[in-house]
Amino acid sequence: MAGNTKGLKEYAQNKSKIALEKVDKAIRELSIGDHKINFNSVSNLSGVSKNFLYKNEEVKQRIEELRNKQTEKVIKQRLKYDKTDKSKDIIIMAKDKKIKELQEENRKLKEQLEILRGKLYEKL
Repeated sequence: MAGNTKGLKEYAQNKSKIALEKVDKAIRELSIGDHKINFNSVSNLSGVSKNFLYKNEEVKQRIEELRNKQTEKVIKQRLKYDKTDKSKDIIIMAKDKKIKELQEENRKLKEQLEILRGKLYEKL
């Protein structure tokens, strides 16, 4: 009976090794193709059950780390766009302020010109 279990254990280990190779290949393909890396996508591409992925601690940690890196990358990109939008808003506000100042200065100069024209007209 001990011989029977030995063969089963070897078969299970071999099957597990093949599954790990499939998972590794699937993760590499997803990484190269810039696809989302998560348990579902790795399971679908490799043909390995999600249960296997969750139970194998090394694979689980690897998938979670890659998934978190991708999420952080997306967040950083969004922050970059948010920063540029905020800086654009600040630039627009500064330009609006400058335009108002110039319009006020223009109005004052026109008033002064009108006063000077009046004085010049009186001298004639």
